[in-house]
Amino acid sequence: MLRTLVLGRSLRKSSGFSVLVKQMWGALRSHLRRPERWCSQGPCAQRNRNDTLHPLWKGPASARRGTQQSPINIRWRDSVYDPQLKPLRVSYAAASCLHVWNTGYFFQVEFDDSAEGSGISGGPLENLYRLKQFHFHWGAANERGSEHTVDDHVYPAELHLVHWNSVRYRNYKEAVMGENGVAVIGVFLKLGARHEALQKLVEVLPEIKHKGARAAVGPFQPSRLLPACRDYWTYPGSLTTPPLSESVTWIIQKQPVEVAQSQLAAFRTLLSSALGEEEHSMVDNYRPLQPLMNRKVRSSFRAAEGGI
Repeated sequence: MLRTLVLGRSLRKSSGFSVLVKQMWGALRSHLRRPERWCSQGPCAQRNRNDTLHPLWKGPASARRGTQQSPINIRWRDSVYDPQLKPLRVSYAAASCLHVWNTGYFFQVEFDDSAEGSGISGGPLENLYRLKQFHFHWGAANERGSEHTVDDHVYPAELHLVHWNSVRYRNYKEAVMGENGVAVIGVFLKLGARHEALQKLVEVLPEIKHKGARAAVGPFQPSRLLPACRDYWTYPGSLTTPPLSESVTWIIQKQPVEVAQSQLAAFRTLLSSALGEEEHSMVDNYRPLQPLMNRKVRSSFRAAEGGI
């Protein structure tokens, strides 16, 4: 420390000292102003998320539209506890699972939504919403991948179970463009123990490596992908893929589920290119965060001290 102070005095006498001070202060000020994001593993992922945008979000689809876009960063302490929020009722029929397919952006598990067999009600919802499909979003590395974040905390992946309002609309396509037409349950994935229910899907992924490929899954129970604790946040938002319509009631589960590193690695073996095309890895398929604007995030639970 003494040597540094002495060096400082000698530098003050030099003509270049003021220039050096300005450079050092500029660098410090830039660092202090830089938005940081606390992450679950490794270094902060704010710059990683921005520097690894999926090609979809570098074109016209990236243009901001509306005032209720998703995903968002959920601020634990700013969410409002709503005692009127009911528990979410989940009733899925495993036999309604049709197939899994590679969309070119993520892999999606489709369900037969022609009857009332699989769906959700209660919670923030006024009607029954039928299950249409579920899919995942993930990063090329564990430091990024989830679409939503909690207090800037980024998870390596996020599950979305997509439902549509079968009371107000005739089909999913109509519901997507209508008010309160869609309800999506979001579940964060974190590194930990192997998830046995997810493993059934992981074992099928080699069959759908290329864009457009599909494979049978057999009976599959989606509720096994949900966390044991059903506390949630909810807010009005949008789809996170085109057409980005603001028709979604989001239900974000507070508790993440654990998955193994090998299971996330299996996600990253998929390709966004069709057979015979130049190969492109299917990774970083999350939309950038959107501003909350004047929306309120409600919670079904009282915020605990210290958040996550």
